[in-house]
Amino acid sequence: MKIVLNGESREVRAETLSDLLQEVGFSGRVATAVNEDFVPSSLRMSHKIKDGDRVEVVAPMQGG
Repeated sequence: MKIVLNGESREVRAETLSDLLQEVGFSGRVATAVNEDFVPSSLRMSHKIKDGDRVEVVAPMQGG
């Protein structure tokens, strides 16, 4: 299916948000939103991804 991930169009096989994170290589602590709605980490395994969804993944950065 085709989604928009962090502003870029992508073809993915994942069916859930959790699967998507694994498929594209995100690991560790990240914040996620689908169609501008925050999705907490506890709901990622059950949150279904649909064709055309806009997904944002943000990882915290260290620095000063």
